[in-house]
Amino acid sequence: MTKRRISANYVFPVTGEPIKNGYVDFDENGKILEIGALEGETESTEFYNGILCPGFTNAHCHIELSHLKDKFQEKTGMSGFINQINALRDSAPKEERIALIQEQFDRMYAEGVTAMADISNCDESFDAKCRTKMYTRTFLEVFGAFPEEAEGVISDVKALEAKARSLGLDAAPTPHSPYTMSPKLLQLSSAEGLKDGFVSYHNQESQEEEDLLISGTGALAENYRGRNMPTPPVTGKPALLYFIDNLKQVHPEPFTESILLIHNTATNEESIDAALETFKNVTWVTCPLSNIFIHDTLAPYGLMRKKGLRIAIGTDSLSSNHILSMAEEIKCLQQHHPEIPLTEILQWACLNGAIALGKGDIFGSFEVGKCPGAVLIDHIDFKNFALTPESKAQRIV
Repeated sequence: MTKRRISANYVFPVTGEPIKNGYVDFDENGKILEIGALEGETESTEFYNGILCPGFTNAHCHIELSHLKDKFQEKTGMSGFINQINALRDSAPKEERIALIQEQFDRMYAEGVTAMADISNCDESFDAKCRTKMYTRTFLEVFGAFPEEAEGVISDVKALEAKARSLGLDAAPTPHSPYTMSPKLLQLSSAEGLKDGFVSYHNQESQEEEDLLISGTGALAENYRGRNMPTPPVTGKPALLYFIDNLKQVHPEPFTESILLIHNTATNEESIDAALETFKNVTWVTCPLSNIFIHDTLAPYGLMRKKGLRIAIGTDSLSSNHILSMAEEIKCLQQHHPEIPLTEILQWACLNGAIALGKGDIFGSFEVGKCPGAVLIDHIDFKNFALTPESKAQRIV
């Protein structure tokens, strides 16, 4: 059996403390055989300057929006972002859109992404997903604010699901958010996702969303009324409680399925407590660069860490980000929250997303028997265990 030994200044297993001058042995199929600390280099050891970590899990991406890179104005809030997506979504020919999807897949894989939770509204990413070595789970996101549209929307998305599955892709419908769908469509699409065991949901992405659900006011409410679009019922409660109430209409407790709550920039203790009481397998996905791009804010990481939440990291899309790079997301987190240890951030970036996708037994950490891949991150500030502006991520295995 062929063995490949990869080593670096520090190896981050993710499930344990960093190993100085650590190594990871892989077989020819990328399965981990052994992990340890070097006692002396041999000619067969591949030694790299930097840190070695498992392949990343991008826990939230819209790769089919890759043609929108650098086309959006920043810091417009959700209302302004919606106006831009409506105006620009089809601003490139289909052939160009598909080529850019493939380009981003290749780049992300080369920079260490081993698994990805991707949002799709059409089939344009399916061919690239079939070709990539990256594992993907596709969340077929639906919209429809008018209740009379709900049955037709579900019929269409189930046809899209059948196409994805015929290609061997893991895919199922999922709801988008409280403000883009009627309660009927929210319930029907959630039921489809729960049936498959996975739901991804844009949660409390902005204060505008909270204002809309709590009081029916704010920029998002005005945007929808200005376009003669229905808005969700005013509940007087945080938006996440509205989502939970709708799920309970279509599924008995307990909820053991994997629930991915995306963004969470406006979440609070009441919402978190309600989710933890309801969901037994919930992951809170943060997209730092996207949240700054649209809202100029970040999720309340202090509260989320205090509550012991399982946090994962996503890049969102090139409509709300300048680059799809897990390393850049880590830099952003360290810049704004230097108190969060790199060991913890790498758990967010590697293992927690893999667990959310039901692949924690294969990806996300250096453990014997797993096949997570290996990523070198260079130009490290070893004194502070921090990435620097020059740091890049590169797939080694």
